[in-house]
Amino acid sequence: MKKILALILATILIAAVCPVVSAYEITSFPVTANNAMIVSLDTGEVLYQKNATQRIYPASITKLMTAAVILDKYPTPESTDIVMTDSAYKRILGTGSAVLGAKVGEVINGKDALACVLISSAGDVVYAYAEAVSGSVENFVNDMNKKAAEIGLASTHYENPIGLHSEQNYTTVEDIYLLCKYIFEKYPIIKELGSKSRYKISATNMSKERILVTTNYLIDPNTSYYYQYANGLKTGFTDESGRCLVSTASYNGYNYLAITMNCPTQNGTRTEFTTSRQLFRWAFNEFEYKAVLDVNQPATEIDVRLSTESDYVSLYPSHQVKSILPKEADNSSIIIVPKLVGESVDAPIKKGDILGTADVIYAEKVIGTVDLIAGNDVNSNFFLVVFDKFVKIITSTPAKIIGAILLVAALIFVAQVVALNKKNIKKKRNLKYIPYDSEEEEKRKKRLKEKRQSQGRPEYKRDDDDII
Repeated sequence: MKKILALILATILIAAVCPVVSAYEITSFPVTANNAMIVSLDTGEVLYQKNATQRIYPASITKLMTAAVILDKYPTPESTDIVMTDSAYKRILGTGSAVLGAKVGEVINGKDALACVLISSAGDVVYAYAEAVSGSVENFVNDMNKKAAEIGLASTHYENPIGLHSEQNYTTVEDIYLLCKYIFEKYPIIKELGSKSRYKISATNMSKERILVTTNYLIDPNTSYYYQYANGLKTGFTDESGRCLVSTASYNGYNYLAITMNCPTQNGTRTEFTTSRQLFRWAFNEFEYKAVLDVNQPATEIDVRLSTESDYVSLYPSHQVKSILPKEADNSSIIIVPKLVGESVDAPIKKGDILGTADVIYAEKVIGTVDLIAGNDVNSNFFLVVFDKFVKIITSTPAKIIGAILLVAALIFVAQVVALNKKNIKKKRNLKYIPYDSEEEEKRKKRLKEKRQSQGRPEYKRDDDDII
């Protein structure tokens, strides 16, 4: 019991002095992006974030959603063709968007067209695809917003499928992460195409083969920004959004997603690439998987009722918790905060029964939650169980109601008896009492005697009284 009280006090103390945070701080380099995040694609743990819920303009990062809506209509895009229409061609003119330069009437294989969307951000192909998928660009944008709501992107709205600046084309870093998590699971082709630094478009009815060149310099070995462990994904830029990059990298079994938005260009340096590269190096060098919690050591205990074998049972973690933690972290810096089913539990208890959960906390953030299970059997005592059931019955709500009814009935009965007694006493008090007067009695007898004599009636006497 003392251990439980101590743990409860520890929980209260943690809640009072430790605000919930979801990331570590970076002190070894400046994060130039105005909005940023790096998150493990293996565990979903956010290692660092900056202004992740602030509304931002996504620029061509928008095309990740564009690709998702396209793939809903054409899950195997290589099996279809996209035709460059006159309306799509005219719509892109004067926008400043990157284009493939497709001619009106040109027929492009669907997968090649999707590569144009993701690798070179070709706006003309986006519009042609939007018309093919939804009948019009406006309908396609509606489908994008429906998709955003379906995924749960609560702070995202699309005004166009390209990412051209609009006050109504906005998102957040958190929503970009949710979108990436969704598309990586459902549309592997997006990650496949986003990982290519070069892509060959097959010859069309109006053009020879063409080579697409990625705008993501992290995966282009021909640039000074190249990072050998990077393997995706998408760039974006408008004057209002700044330089934007959603990138992925993998090393030694670890996989990360970095989002750097609204990055400045400093002295000619593209900081969306340098900052993302620094974030990846920081994650790879400073963190590692660690198994915390010893399943063979009790985490806490809980009081047991209705047993004579033991008044408590030890609770153990149901499984190991693995988390990405700083390399210098050890189990001594791990805090376990139990949340039990109650102050006590009734026997019988079976080994393995779940009697609560425990949050595992490191550096003021929850890194995992486990079930707490009973470490041994605890049998109940028959007499304690019977007595407990009896107490529960007589203290149950139905019993209390019946008891209250009986009490009211008894009170009414007593009140009726008291009222009846009062009535009888009152009747007795109404009887007239005439006290005995011997002199008056003698006069009465004399009058009666005289009356008999006047009537000539004989006199009759008894010793105890006169009878007329």
